Amino acid sequence: MLAGSSVSGRTLAIGDIHGCDVALEKLLRALAIAPDDTVVVLGDAIDRGPGSKQVIDRLLKLSKECRLVFILGNHEEMLLDALTDISVAAAWLQYGGTETMVSYGGDPENIPPEHLAFFRAAVNYLETDNDLFVHANLEPGISLDRQQVEWLRWTHLTGYEVPHSSGKRIVCGHTPQKSGYPLAMPGWTCIDTYVCGNGWLTCLDVATNDFCQANQVGNLRFGSLEMS
Repeated sequence: MLAGSSVSGRTLAIGDIHGCDVALEKLLRALAIAPDDTVVVLGDAIDRGPGSKQVIDRLLKLSKECRLVFILGNHEEMLLDALTDISVAAAWLQYGGTETMVSYGGDPENIPPEHLAFFRAAVNYLETDNDLFVHANLEPGISLDRQQVEWLRWTHLTGYEVPHSSGKRIVCGHTPQKSGYPLAMPGWTCIDTYVCGNGWLTCLDVATNDFCQANQVGNLRFGSLEMS
């Protein structure tokens, strides 16, 4: 998905939420989202945390308040596959799907159609004038439209990544930063800051490199990217 350069307002990227509904609500209140803002949710909004249903309800509400772009994460992919493949369902439940099902009352039939439609309408990536937004990773010498799903949704960072051939910065999640702070490397910024493991949920203003963070007990803090 390519975003036009005429988009006004802030571009805000939110890392892996993983069902942490309290952190998401605290973060959104602090951000004071405006109608001309673009909010890019980098995937893995569900699983592990206690409030996956509540998170998707809130994102659907947010989609009516601003321009929302949802990038499909590996956990949303697992949920969708689990609905039709029992072998995937067993694995998904072990990797955080159990908590998601509890939030929906324990029955996949309780997942609202609008939630499933939200997942199915998700994109694989977003490209803007200066940044490439993906869930997990990119092969550096390959254009976005030729990237493999395995890289986009499943491949963790190693710490030895090189910048993409486009020259644009990659903003991603998926690889948890257990320090609780975003990882900034030349050409890369990872904002999965481990909110589901007593870390923080991060929102990055991609123009200023300032970030806002909230955790699941309702604390809030602010910072700016520091290059590793």
